Amino acid sequence: MKGRVMTGVLRLATIVLVSSSAALSLAVELTPQQQKMKECSAEAGAKGYMGDAQQKFMSACLSAKATESKGAPTPDKMRTCSKDASAKGLKGNERKQFLQACLSSK
Repeated sequence: MKGRVMTGVLRLATIVLVSSSAALSLAVELTPQQQKMKECSAEAGAKGYMGDAQQKFMSACLSAKATESKGAPTPDKMRTCSKDASAKGLKGNERKQFLQACLSSK
């Protein structure tokens, strides 16, 4: 009986660890839209907006961010920057910082 309980606990712990690591890896890589939402939400929170005021601010913030991104990098530029980062063996935050700098350069 004790062995079965311990096996069940170990299985549960393994499932929790795998789920947590999968969730963390998903949380690291945000889509551009998710990144915009995160930034606007943080700004709204910092300004103390709640309810309708927060919704209006978020709407304005997201549409302003969309207008700013009209000069977004082309797919070719993204491909080139990504290949350069891979060639340099960059991973994690170093890769992210390199890509941001590469894509923002003209």
